[in-house]
Amino acid sequence: MQEIELKFLVPESRLKGLMRQANIKSSQLTQLAAHYYDTPDQQLAKAGIGLRIRQEGDAWVQTIKAGGDGIAARLEHNAVLDTQQVQAMLDTNTLMPDLSIYQDTSIAPALEPFKLTKLAKTLTRLYVTDVERITRLLTDNSDKDSSNQIEMAYDCGAIIHGRDDTQRDSIQEIEFELISGDVDFLFTTAKTWCQRHKLCLSTVTKAERGGLLITGQQHSRAVSANLSDLTVDKDSSRPAFIRAVVHNCLLQILPNSSAIVAGSTDNEHILQLYNGIQRLRTALKLFKGFSDELNPDWVIILKQTATLLADYRKLAYLASHIEPYLQAHEAPSVDWSAEIEAAKITPIDAVRANNLQLTLLELIAFTMSDPNLEPQANKRAAHKLRKTLDKRYKKLLKAESKLHEARNANADSKDLTGVNLESVSSESINLEGVKSKGVNLESREPQSLQTKDIDLPAKDEKQAQYKLYRQLEKLRYVSEFAAPLINNENLKNKKLNSKKSKKKSKRFLKHLVKVQQALRQQLDTTYYQQCYQHKASTDSNALYGAGWLNASLIDTQKKSKKRLAKLKSADKFW
Repeated sequence: MQEIELKFLVPESRLKGLMRQANIKSSQLTQLAAHYYDTPDQQLAKAGIGLRIRQEGDAWVQTIKAGGDGIAARLEHNAVLDTQQVQAMLDTNTLMPDLSIYQDTSIAPALEPFKLTKLAKTLTRLYVTDVERITRLLTDNSDKDSSNQIEMAYDCGAIIHGRDDTQRDSIQEIEFELISGDVDFLFTTAKTWCQRHKLCLSTVTKAERGGLLITGQQHSRAVSANLSDLTVDKDSSRPAFIRAVVHNCLLQILPNSSAIVAGSTDNEHILQLYNGIQRLRTALKLFKGFSDELNPDWVIILKQTATLLADYRKLAYLASHIEPYLQAHEAPSVDWSAEIEAAKITPIDAVRANNLQLTLLELIAFTMSDPNLEPQANKRAAHKLRKTLDKRYKKLLKAESKLHEARNANADSKDLTGVNLESVSSESINLEGVKSKGVNLESREPQSLQTKDIDLPAKDEKQAQYKLYRQLEKLRYVSEFAAPLINNENLKNKKLNSKKSKKKSKRFLKHLVKVQQALRQQLDTTYYQQCYQHKASTDSNALYGAGWLNASLIDTQKKSKKRLAKLKSADKFW
């Protein structure tokens, strides 16, 4: 069967209020003791499979979870075990799952890559959970004839290392699982509780947390975009296409936002969350005509969140990457702690914000709604996508032309008086992650450490650079979303065979990504140079970094110009 549930972390400040709603007279209290199994190298976990034997009251149940949509739905198979047999195995410390019961079941395809006999011999108990669960049945009181039912389950307890019970991680989460009826009731109910108790969505399963515990990690690795999970074909309707795209973006957004609300301050989690939001914003704006169910407020809230993340990340990255790099090249030390401490909003604040959490719930609900019920269900996406790509490409060429005009107008100007630190958009900082070597400073000494010699682009040129970057970003994301569908259509219409069509789109995307990265590096370097230049008004040590970063702009500008020329010469795949 398919399990449809939503999981949330509970803020400590909201726990008392939530408990008053959860622990009522009709609620049930159950002690759950679960044993989780996997191979020593966690082959099942890597395949997205969780396997456990759990005591539920007086019964012992073997459960396996796998597959699903990666967000709210998963395949689940439960088998009640013989209590006496289980107890006998517990007494001899030989309790192990029986894999033979999964033959000819809905879960069998998920286990197909494994040889069950061999897998059974390598299974071991990796960790256990000791949880107190409060359950409450929520029904739809708005309609007497409704069959809508949800099980709310609040779990409080711990995950314990299978070989060292001193190693444990606390559990405090609430789940809403659809028992029967309409999935809309699940989301409506979850939104109500989320709004009332400031709950935060989490895609981290107990199995995943157990895997982190035994490897000594606090959070899973950051998740980047995976276009292989984009399920579209040549005949995809416009409503089906936009749902698939939103779902693909959420597969990047939710794991990273889950890590951040759980306490991660890792740069990669923040970066990949930002990237996922940018992809989603682009899709919702450029494909807004593909569905009548898109809410324009989603774009507004996503933009607010992206800006807050960027505002924080620009300072954090400056202190953690740029400054150490400069010091390694004999630059005097510059202290950025005051600027970081002055930041009003941290990533965890931005992600925990109730308007974002409600928006994410609405987006998940949108992906699970039926595209065939929309008026445009009979309209294929491919033709419209080609027009969208043509439009984006023309806008890119126009933005490049505007940059040339601004650059020519600024060619003879070396006046810094018009440079304003605030004129650079917070979104122009290191958008996709420049590693510690990402700022191209190698083998380049500062031309001068004197303020009067620093030659930065004028304001109009910087704005033109950023607008070009935004057009590159939009064209990239639209191209990535559209390429699988257009490749399939080319094959159908016999314009190109499958191999040639994929090669053509891959080549174009490669050039597109490279020029986007080069221009981003140029924008980033300009931004960080201005940070040091601004800092120099109170700390003369910052002049060194300002000069060095300015000198590096020569190389970055050449690189972006060269790569843009290659993109323009590449054949358009659509």
